Amino acid sequence: MHKKNKNYWTFMFKYTNIELTVKRNKKQEGNKRMKGNVIVGQSGGPTAAINASLAGVYRTAKDRGANKVYGMLHGIQGLLKEKYIDLSDHIKTELDAELLKRTPAAFLGSCRYKLPEIHENREVYDKIFEILDKLDIEVFIYIGGNDSMDTIKKLSDYAIIFGHAIRFIGCPKTIDNDLCGIDHCPGFGSAAKYISTVFCELEQEITVYEPKNVIIVEMMGRHAGWLAAASVLARKFEGDNPVLIYLPEVAFDQEQFLADVQKAFEHTSNLVVCISEGINDGNGKFVCELASDVGTDTFGHKMLTGSGKYLENLVKEKLGIKVRSVELNVCQRCSSS
Repeated sequence: MHKKNKNYWTFMFKYTNIELTVKRNKKQEGNKRMKGNVIVGQSGGPTAAINASLAGVYRTAKDRGANKVYGMLHGIQGLLKEKYIDLSDHIKTELDAELLKRTPAAFLGSCRYKLPEIHENREVYDKIFEILDKLDIEVFIYIGGNDSMDTIKKLSDYAIIFGHAIRFIGCPKTIDNDLCGIDHCPGFGSAAKYISTVFCELEQEITVYEPKNVIIVEMMGRHAGWLAAASVLARKFEGDNPVLIYLPEVAFDQEQFLADVQKAFEHTSNLVVCISEGINDGNGKFVCELASDVGTDTFGHKMLTGSGKYLENLVKEKLGIKVRSVELNVCQRCSSS
């Protein structure tokens, strides 16, 4: 059993006691006018829709009476360096807001910065809250995916434990469509549209050739296969490409994959295969790890890439069929086409 240090147990004791005694009214007063300011940041991968969320935050904050709406430059990492702007200097007219809504990527810039656990480094949190108090922040809003929600959770916990009145709100954004409680997460729809368009175009590419050939397309999706599943939108009739789709939620078997490819050629001579980057053997080993070691990002997630290339070489070696792989990578995130 991992031995916890004294600071950890001191923190947990204080957290547990405060959590038991602090009672918050969870019914928000929707029409209540704000007294302080709002600060908003964008985090994680950009999308075609994340700036629309930013425009919505700005408009709503102003409608609720916020004096100033600040924007963190490059998320929480930039805030720690006191890098922020007054959004009123940039959104002056309705046209400005409309243009922002329709502009892909992240207007404020983004980051991938993992906050430490509170008991490990309280100084980081003290500095953040000192900056927020200086700006008279009443509401802190962070637009992002799962890792960004981790940031919001930690800041909210700190506020509860140490008695800060600032409210922390997570605004959902992820192309993976895997945030808890969200049916269609902003960012997913635009990415799904891009993916379906790509597969329609690949179908035109592959059908011009007479011999058997395969295109394997790898897209994002570590643990959730929504993006790969969206490729089915390109099918115009039963049996149309992509004929084969592989999701990370289902254990991937190489021998079964080769059998699937061979069986598909009984009905077509041109095959498009769609795979999520996170396809795995069901025991935690990703297919891309079969080719080489993978690194990790700042949140400890494995950096997945190369599953398509690995399967390309597998098909070439085992079946002797003309094959190529395409990795959509970051192209699918910000496309507004």
